[in-house]
Amino acid sequence: MINFINHTKRSLTLLLLIIIESTSFAQTTPFSVAIVPMEIEELGGLQAFAWGQANGKWLIVGGRLDGLHRRQPWAAFDEVGHNTNLLVVDPLTKEKWAAPLSSLPIGIQEQLSATNLEFQQNGDFLYVVGGYGYSATELDHTTYPNLCAIHVPNTIEAIISGNPFDANFRQIEDPLMQVTGGYLNKVYDTYYLIGGQKFIGRYNPMGPDFGPGFIQEYTNAIRKFKIIDDGVTLTIEHLEEIIDTVNLHRRDYNAVEQIMPSGEEGITAFSGVFKYDVDLPFLNSVDIDSTGYVVNDEFTQYYNHYHCARLPIYSVSNNAMHTVFFGGIAQYYDLDGVLVQDNNVPFVNTIARVTRSADGAMAEYKLPIEMPSLLGAGSEFIPITSVPHFENEVFDLDEFTEDSTLVGYIYGGISSTAANIFFTNTGVESTASSQIFEVYIITDTTLAVDELNPQSIGSLKLMVYPNPNYGKFTVDYYLNQSSDVKITLHNAEGKEIENRVFENLPAGPNQYQKKIRGFAKSGIYFLTIETPYESATQKIVISD
Repeated sequence: MINFINHTKRSLTLLLLIIIESTSFAQTTPFSVAIVPMEIEELGGLQAFAWGQANGKWLIVGGRLDGLHRRQPWAAFDEVGHNTNLLVVDPLTKEKWAAPLSSLPIGIQEQLSATNLEFQQNGDFLYVVGGYGYSATELDHTTYPNLCAIHVPNTIEAIISGNPFDANFRQIEDPLMQVTGGYLNKVYDTYYLIGGQKFIGRYNPMGPDFGPGFIQEYTNAIRKFKIIDDGVTLTIEHLEEIIDTVNLHRRDYNAVEQIMPSGEEGITAFSGVFKYDVDLPFLNSVDIDSTGYVVNDEFTQYYNHYHCARLPIYSVSNNAMHTVFFGGIAQYYDLDGVLVQDNNVPFVNTIARVTRSADGAMAEYKLPIEMPSLLGAGSEFIPITSVPHFENEVFDLDEFTEDSTLVGYIYGGISSTAANIFFTNTGVESTASSQIFEVYIITDTTLAVDELNPQSIGSLKLMVYPNPNYGKFTVDYYLNQSSDVKITLHNAEGKEIENRVFENLPAGPNQYQKKIRGFAKSGIYFLTIETPYESATQKIVISD
């Protein structure tokens, strides 16, 4: 049995170790990040769109003009919210131009007004896959089974000059492209369509068998293919399709280009929704490269679970891969140094970094800066192509020669007035943001302090659900080895409510269930699980 007589002393020691670890890391912070707001007059708000760029100008395609979708089937993803324009933006001159999709064939119009498209630019061509929206042709909401190729520089030039641009668009149909909410990435010359779903019909939170009903099929897949394109004829050469119904069952997440510890190109799929047994995000990640994929259960990502702007940057000299995430939606957030779990999965303003070291170990750090509001879900980071980068557009940190480098811009996303609006959303609680941020990488890190999230590298994988709750909740945790476990519960004033010691619990998943009685009032409580080798604390919200 654990000797818990000196529990306070041990807790202070654990806290000191965390402080020392965080302080030690602060001395080796690889870079700092700064975001500076800028405005372009009359630039509208947009979220969950696709983009390409040429000669410093952006071409924006698709997306939604409104905020978080409503719960009512008749109001969710309505046609009024479609972006039916092509948008060109010059962030240097702060100019913008727009042109309607109406001159294009109906099939292209419908796909390019969709939301949650997958896309990837290769040279002059932006390739756009799938997307979800209302189709007048189908008289229903659908996921489009199409690949569309857009000649970006010619389209930008035509829109600015007011000339026709129809010849710059080509579209083909392929049932394997019928995906929304996934990612289209590229490793060397091969495209990877990762995760996502096929959704046919109106959104309905009550499920497919209520109201109008719908079809929802997760791909559970990595679909590999090559795009054969001579500028006239567009074809797809399908390669291997990898199916994993457990680990690839995710959508609306972040799949980010990486340089792996081997020096090879790869992709990491971070988080994503939803798990089979509960409507909560995945907290692990999946590494993908030209040889296959590996599920990483040794790392836990607590921040930035939903699709948001993300910035990849790699140091050759340290063999360290860094990915920065900007705001969005997450199951967890930090409050005064305590990891807060909210199973309603709220909007957050967290800016966090995930770093993979040379040995492949990953850790999560909360940056000292935040998004200025609950902003970031469905936003995009658009890099400046003249900044040193690798072939897969990961920035080359070692080649940064200035103390401060403008590396790109964040545009759009959902701006929410409150953390949890889903169940009360009437359409006015959130909007599509028109905000642009300049993003700077600062290599002088003398004063930099990024806060390590120790649970991201821990093994306990502590989870409390439901949270918030009404005094009855379940605690899941994982033991790397058989050991004694102490569980304590304190209220916000520090008074101990519960103190239980369990002897010789088995290695692997463990569970503790609690029903609280006799509370004078609802409020905030803190649950701690402690083993001889690790401790973790999470906040619990108990309602009336």
